[in-house]
Order: sequence, then structure tokens, then C-alpha cells
Amino acid sequence: MEDSMKDKIEQLVDHIMKKCLWQFNSRAWDRKTQNEGIISKTTQLLCDEHVDVGTPADKCFWVEAQILADDFKGLYPWIGTMDKAEIKVLMQGFKDRIDYLTITGSLNAEINDPLY
Repeated sequence: MEDSMKDKIEQLVDHIMKKCLWQFNSRAWDRKTQNEGIISKTTQLLCDEHVDVGTPADKCFWVEAQILADDFKGLYPWIGTMDKAEIKVLMQGFKDRIDYLTITGSLNAEINDPLY
């Protein structure tokens, strides 16, 4: 991945880590579900695609995604210069990084405790 894309991903990660709490659910499987739901819907919004809000969970993810998409567009004007394919690459890299920081690379063993 080119340095410019990595830099853009880290800008999005920095925003999330400072301004949002949804990625810090207490269990790894909840974090994974929320990361997937919110980031995929944010990607759809940024790409002007249809967003499914058919379930209560979808509606919750959509609300967070709407806020995130608005923040990203307002704070990072370079997103508006990207085409849909570039946005999808950006957001997949962003999701991979958030998953690593909050799930697979987390040193918090409690998030994987099945009794928690």
C-alpha cells in the first residue's frame, strides 16, 4: 500500500481512537460485529450507495456510520477527491487497521474470555 494511502488510513484511525467509543466493546466478537457493521455502512454512505437498515442492529450501525461519514467528509476534504474504488480500498485498509488495534492486536485478554 502506498504511503499516501497509509497516511490517510492513519488519519481516520486517529479520529476514531480519539472521538469514538463504539470500537471498544467489551468482547472481541462484539467489536468485530460493530467494526464490520459501522465501517461497511460508512463506506456505502461515502460511495453514495444504498444502505440496508432492515434490522435494529442495521439501524444502530447506520446512525454511527452517518456521523462518521459526515465527520470524515468534513475533516478530510481529500475524501471528496477520491473515486468509489479508492474509497473502498481506503475503508478496507481502515477496517483492517481498526480490527488489528481493537481485536487481533489487543493485549486485553478479557475480550476473548467466553464467560465475560
